[in-house]
Amino acid sequence: MKKTMKKNAVFLILCILFVASFCFLHSSAAVAEEPSVDASVDAENFGKLNNLMFWEPREKLAGFRNIEKLYNTREIERSDQVYALCADPIDLSGLSYKLNEKTYTFDDFMTRNRVTGIILVKDDRILAERYELGNNVSSRWISFSVAKSVVSMLTGAAIKDGYISSVDDKITDYLPRLKGSAYEDVSIKNILQMASGVEWNEDYADPKSDVNNMPSDIIGLLEMLGQKKRVAEPGSKFNYNTAETHLVGAVVRGAIGNNLSTYLTHKIWQPMGMESDASWLLHGPAGGEMGGCCINAILRDYARIGIFAMHNGVLPDGTEVLPKDWMKGSTTPSSSYAGYGYLWWLSPRSFSAIGIFGQSIFIYPEQNLVIAMHSAWNQAGSGEYRAHRQAFLYAAVDLVENNK
Repeated sequence: MKKTMKKNAVFLILCILFVASFCFLHSSAAVAEEPSVDASVDAENFGKLNNLMFWEPREKLAGFRNIEKLYNTREIERSDQVYALCADPIDLSGLSYKLNEKTYTFDDFMTRNRVTGIILVKDDRILAERYELGNNVSSRWISFSVAKSVVSMLTGAAIKDGYISSVDDKITDYLPRLKGSAYEDVSIKNILQMASGVEWNEDYADPKSDVNNMPSDIIGLLEMLGQKKRVAEPGSKFNYNTAETHLVGAVVRGAIGNNLSTYLTHKIWQPMGMESDASWLLHGPAGGEMGGCCINAILRDYARIGIFAMHNGVLPDGTEVLPKDWMKGSTTPSSSYAGYGYLWWLSPRSFSAIGIFGQSIFIYPEQNLVIAMHSAWNQAGSGEYRAHRQAFLYAAVDLVENNK
């Protein structure tokens, strides 16, 4: 298996070098060398392997780009026809933003927020692409909750394909183990909007919280969730819950009768023209994919995910993968929280897929712009990091608008 992966990696590198003279794979970035630390990554080097929430900064850098060496994953196969992204760099030397009466530059943002890669794509043109901290154009990086938004789109695909009737279907129709529990009257829509009404503690900093103690296997997780109490009526209260997005993944797997990686490969990854293989973290050896976490992909393919979503799930050849109004419904504020749709974060200018350590895909439909990042924040969900990212994004979008 390792030999095959090495051969595939060599083949991919040769392909990239060959087509670099053509517009669609030309990199506008100064590419860093692949870090030598990769060679030493194995389970013995990670004492806190069972909870990566508390990895040290160096462990994050090595581990986030080598998840396949530490955990069970399943491959998502790349396309033979790569979606064209043409290098058309703009001058970002003057980009700056203010926060708390201080001014910060592009370099400051990259350093302060431990950004390992950033790409700005407008009208299929790469306006900027930059890598730091050992990453380069071929570095696969863990997505964390960015995967939730992908699962949202796979749910839409399963509805269009007729595997799921609608978002109003009850969770227990697909997961009978939860019958008789607080999930009895909870719909798929309730889960997609993080509004099941079932108790859950998603405090990443608390080692005793639910999110830091949920079982990795799906059977154990169903047992845990089946014992939770209802604290609100379904659909009435927003409460972020990663475990329940694992349920969405389980619903889709059960409905389609296949694994999510294969479904993603054939519905989106290959037909959308992703240029690199990816992988998806599993619920243990040979288990199903974690619906709430951890697709591992290169930065340019993060951007292509954003382009696919921005184009309402329509492929380059015009094929509609999602129901006609799926993305409109996905990006409509829920009744329980205006800042959230169907596993997408919402703001007045954009909708986004966001992971807890800074991984993100921000989509600006009016500007036809996607900004994607790989990051390794020191603290999960840090308010300071988020504030810097938001201020940077405002400045970046304004700069792009001024460079029309």
